[in-house]
Amino acid sequence: MVKICCIGAGYVGGPTMAVIALKCPKIAVTVVDISAPRINGWNSDHLPIYEPGLEAVVKECRGRNLFFSTEVEKHVAEADIVFVSVNTPTKTHGLGAGKAADLTYWESSARMIADVSKSDKIVVEKSTVPVRTAEAIERILTHNRKKINFTILSNPEFLAEGTAIKDLFSPDRVLIGGRETPEGQKAIETLKDIYANWVPKEKIICTNLWSGELSKLAANAFLAQRISSVNAMSALCEATGADISEVSHSIGTDSRIGPKFLNASVGFGGSCFQKDIMNLVYICECNGLHVVANYWKQVIKVNDYQKSRFVNRVVASMFNTVAAKKIAVLGFSFKKDTGDTREAPAIDVCKGLLGDKARLSIYDPQVTEDQIIKDLSMKKFDKEQPAHLQPPSPTSIKQVAVVWDAYTAVKDAHGVCIMTEWDEFKKLDYQKIYDNMQKPAFLFDGRNVMDVGKLRKIGFIVYSIGKPLDPWLKDMPAVA
Repeated sequence: MVKICCIGAGYVGGPTMAVIALKCPKIAVTVVDISAPRINGWNSDHLPIYEPGLEAVVKECRGRNLFFSTEVEKHVAEADIVFVSVNTPTKTHGLGAGKAADLTYWESSARMIADVSKSDKIVVEKSTVPVRTAEAIERILTHNRKKINFTILSNPEFLAEGTAIKDLFSPDRVLIGGRETPEGQKAIETLKDIYANWVPKEKIICTNLWSGELSKLAANAFLAQRISSVNAMSALCEATGADISEVSHSIGTDSRIGPKFLNASVGFGGSCFQKDIMNLVYICECNGLHVVANYWKQVIKVNDYQKSRFVNRVVASMFNTVAAKKIAVLGFSFKKDTGDTREAPAIDVCKGLLGDKARLSIYDPQVTEDQIIKDLSMKKFDKEQPAHLQPPSPTSIKQVAVVWDAYTAVKDAHGVCIMTEWDEFKKLDYQKIYDNMQKPAFLFDGRNVMDVGKLRKIGFIVYSIGKPLDPWLKDMPAVA
């Protein structure tokens, strides 16, 4: 029986290995992690991450051919294929700080694999890594091996949180990069055969090792670029009276452009986009491609601009101050159907409002109070570090209340900010919300999911990104 071991039980390792176990019942899959609480979560009825469909997959396979363990070295030693899905956070100090990926955890994993291995192994890069990381890993494994052959493959993930299980069941493509050697090609075929149990072979793309590594960074950079492009247009729409939804639909019908990732919003978030783009910037700078580096930097600048523009619009609309005013924040995760808050736009928006002395009442159906307080107290890049290396956070923040009901959040509020596109927010009774708010009642739609006309009929003063401005807002322009 083929044995797979995945180092790292996070958002990538857990769901990916669960689906491999489901689709390949003749393969034994073990997910290992040094974090006992995380592994205990995977072995419990309350999984450590929220993802639609994940619980059913895990429960069907767990104990049969899917296992979760803290015995890292034991299962790595026994495995034929080792997936490495560990953190690659942005460096916070030293060379490349704020841009380069920190490969500390990757390097320690490689050294451990070399130390404990007693048989040949295929080592698969599942984490997002800089181009030519495989070369460094090969050197570590080669210099530490004991007549054992290691073959490195790049197999980046292209999952979208909230639809990860759907993406794994029916991926747009599976990318496998390997050396153009007999050993490399054999390893590629081995991994390809595993995915071919449920993925059509024409969707399995095989490349050289460096193309495999760069493709993930390039994909995320292109997606983030589209979001920043449409968000830049949203600012122009507000200035000219155009409607970003109409502009997006118009350009999206062009077959060369397509309609996806053209929804204007308060900005992109998640664990990958900003980190991967800054990594790409660093790689470009290291290769002397400064014009290219500056091009990709601008994608991040526009994203930051969109968040600060939103905060400025809130403050300017409410008589140029939110001091001591209650602002309800609906949604804190970076997108719907996930509890992940990494780089969530809500974090920067909340910090901006707190900086102007607002009182915040926050509700999200999947994010805990502890997580929200931690996010609002941590510095940039701290959250990318493993939990045990993150600085301690306060148990509360004086100006912040976290509640578990949307109606409680908005009661007596001066304004409402919709920061995540959770479906439940579209179904709320907004007449009831309006009746229980301070007047004038403001609603700021950071996700363009609300019926603006209906809300204005109720009596709300509404700001929706990229939409023609409410007459009230035209008289109080936001400076950004």
